[in-house]
Amino acid sequence: QVQLVESGGGLVQAGGSLRLSCAASGIIFRSSTMGWYRQAPGKQRELVATISGAGATNYADPVRGRFTMSRDSAKSTVYLQMDSLKPVDTAIYYCYARAYGLDYWGQGTQVTVSS
Repeated sequence: QVQLVESGGGLVQAGGSLRLSCAASGIIFRSSTMGWYRQAPGKQRELVATISGAGATNYADPVRGRFTMSRDSAKSTVYLQMDSLKPVDTAIYYCYARAYGLDYWGQGTQVTVSS
């Protein structure tokens, strides 16, 4: 019943911007912690950002100051605005939700940043 659907990935040049979206269903969105993770080939999946039901955000050091996470309760959607993108940001980006005491994941969206 829980579904997370990411969109907005693509190919951009270094220094460019993208905005990722994650539409959630099957959860009480306003009370659920949401997050973004990313995974590059051969590397561990790593936390990018989280946002609480109250809107408090937290960012991983590599993206702090460049990425901004937000949520829209009316649309049950979270966003990740990515600015000043670097080639090292290239990865599959996954939407995450903590709801009903369990972890839920989207299928991912590819972000590729060229030099």
